[in-house]
Amino acid sequence: MRLPTLFRVTDVSAHCDLPCGVYDPAQARIEAESIKAIIAKVADNDDPDFRTRAVLIKEQRSELVKHHLWVLWTDYFKPPHFEKYPQLHTLVNEATKLAGASGTKGTLDAAKADELLAKIDEIDAIFKETKQA
Repeated sequence: MRLPTLFRVTDVSAHCDLPCGVYDPAQARIEAESIKAIIAKVADNDDPDFRTRAVLIKEQRSELVKHHLWVLWTDYFKPPHFEKYPQLHTLVNEATKLAGASGTKGTLDAAKADELLAKIDEIDAIFKETKQA
């Protein structure tokens, strides 16, 4: 989005067009569940065109998982959260790597999708605790 100022145009970006304060690991989970389903569909289909399209979609969904996790990490979680949950940095790092080239983005291994979903569950448990506080 470009916002005009009096003298120049400034590029800005946010989770949405107006920082809304609505965050939830469910967004990452939905994309990760989609990845797991795509991996299963590719395994059951020999059509090269279908497989190519499915792999491209899986890679896009993997990027979306990373995006949603990064938004939580950079916009939602604050220093008090990281102090109370010192494992949070590592969890987000491991989850985003599992969605990256060495994980679901770069493989058709359903076990990687399961690992990703498990990490998202761990992040979600912390998220839910912070919402109750």
